[in-house]
Amino acid sequence: MNDVKIVKADNVGKILDRALDKGQGLLRLTPTWVPRSFLHPGRRIKLHPQDLYAYGAERGGIDERWFSSTTEAANEGRVWHEGLSFCSFEGQHFLLRDAVAESGQRLIGKTMYKKYDRWPVYSKFFDNMGPIPHHMHQSAANAKLVGQEGKPESYYFPPQYNNVDNNFCYTFMGLEPGTTKDDVRRCLANWNKGENGILDLSRAYRLRRGTGWLIPPGVLHAPGSLCTYEPQWGSDVFGMFQNIVEGRYVPWSLLVKDMPKDKHQDLDFIIGQLDWEKNVDTHFKESNYLEPIVDKKSSGPGYTDKWIVYGLVDGEQLFSAKELTIEPGAKCTIKDPGSSGWITTQGKGRIGKLALQTPALIRFGQSTEDEVFISHEAATAGVEIENTGSEPLVGLRYFGPDVHKKVPLVGDFRK
Repeated sequence: MNDVKIVKADNVGKILDRALDKGQGLLRLTPTWVPRSFLHPGRRIKLHPQDLYAYGAERGGIDERWFSSTTEAANEGRVWHEGLSFCSFEGQHFLLRDAVAESGQRLIGKTMYKKYDRWPVYSKFFDNMGPIPHHMHQSAANAKLVGQEGKPESYYFPPQYNNVDNNFCYTFMGLEPGTTKDDVRRCLANWNKGENGILDLSRAYRLRRGTGWLIPPGVLHAPGSLCTYEPQWGSDVFGMFQNIVEGRYVPWSLLVKDMPKDKHQDLDFIIGQLDWEKNVDTHFKESNYLEPIVDKKSSGPGYTDKWIVYGLVDGEQLFSAKELTIEPGAKCTIKDPGSSGWITTQGKGRIGKLALQTPALIRFGQSTEDEVFISHEAATAGVEIENTGSEPLVGLRYFGPDVHKKVPLVGDFRK
C-alpha cells in the first residue's frame, strides 16, 4: 500500500460519491491477503509464489484472500489494515469499512445499516496444503464474554480454484455420536503429552467440488485441503481443540484466545463453549450438507443463477451466496434485494461499467479486475453482466443477513 494514496476516513465522502456515480453503484475492490502462522499455503488463490510470505516469514504464509471485508483479521503482529478491503478509484484507495460508515444506507440498505451499523458479514478463499486443526467458533453469547461477536460460517468448493486436491481432501466435523464430555476433557488434559487424540472422537467427510456445508457456531470442524469459498459472520473468533496437526504444534493460546482470561485453564468452561447437541448429531451430514440449487427466477437463456450457500442458523438467515454462470456472448440483468460482494472465478466480461477479468497470477499489492462490491442501490435497480470472452463467465456473490424474503433450507437440494 506504500505507493498508493490512501484516503482517510474523514475525507471519504466526496471520492465515494464520485466512485458510486461513475460505477453506477458498483465499487472496484483490491485483493485483501491474510497470512496464518500455523498453516501452509495451498498455492491456488493466484498469488505469485514469490509473494506467499510478503508479510514476513515470521507471520506465516498467505493462505487466505478476503472479499468485501470490513472485519479485521485477528492475527498477532498484524498490519493495521489486515483483513480490510480497499475500494479503488482514480488511483486512490479507501477502506470499504469507511465507505459503509460514510454512506451505509446507499451501500448496504437502510434496514441493515440501522440494525448493525456496519456490513456484518464477509467471505474469503482459504487455501491450504493440508488440514486445519479441529476447532470451533464461539456463539454470539460466548463471544460477547470477551467483547466479540460469534461466527457461524459456510463452505463452497469452487471447481475453478481446485485443480488439485492437495494433501487431505477430507474434513472432520462434529463428534462421533456417543462421545462424552469426559472424552473431550481427556484430550484437553493431554495437550502437552503428544497428539491429544481429538480426531479419534470425530468422523471425516470427503469434500466434493461444487458442494458445500453450513457450520453453526460451537461445532467442531477441521477443514480439509480443498480451496474453500467461505461466507460467514463478520468475526474472527475461534478456539483450536487439536494440539498437533501434521507434526506442527498448536499452542494452548489458540484454544483460549477468545475466552475470558480467568477461564483459560477451566476445562469444563472450555468444553461448555461447544454446542453439544449439534456436535453429536446422529444425522450430521443431513443437517449441514449443501448442494447447489438453481434459482429459476433469476436464470434465463444463456445464464444460470444457483444458490450455493443457504439455510438458517438457529432459525436466522445470517448470510447466503449464489453462483452465476453466463455463457459466451450472453448477458443478463440480475436484480437482488440487497448488496453483495462479488468475486469472478472464471472468464472475462463486464459488470455494469466495470471490467471483469479472472487473473492468472497476482503480485502482492497489485490491483485486479475480478472483485466488486455491489451496493444496495445497484442490486435493487438491477446490474447488467455480460460475458465478452470465449469461456463461461462465473462469479460468486454473497449476501448479508435477512436480505432475501426466503432462502432454500438445508436439504432442499434433495427435492
